[in-house]
Amino acid sequence: MASNKDLNRLKVILAEKKKTNLWLSRELGCAPTTVSKWCTNSSQPPLEMLMKTAKLLDVEIMDLINKKSFESILM
Repeated sequence: MASNKDLNRLKVILAEKKKTNLWLSRELGCAPTTVSKWCTNSSQPPLEMLMKTAKLLDVEIMDLINKKSFESILM
């Protein structure tokens, strides 16, 4: 099942940008626990939140997606 895979790279990008889960949750206006679940890949952000996150972190949306996991789902 896809939910067990690391579909997003949010935790990695946050570390690279020296930002915290708490910072992101405040910027997005959502609960810190929600962002934590996204970072551990126990749940995935909705597309709208993924787009907002990419803009806040000044990255392309595809930078937030683990391409290998994404490709394996499509096959």
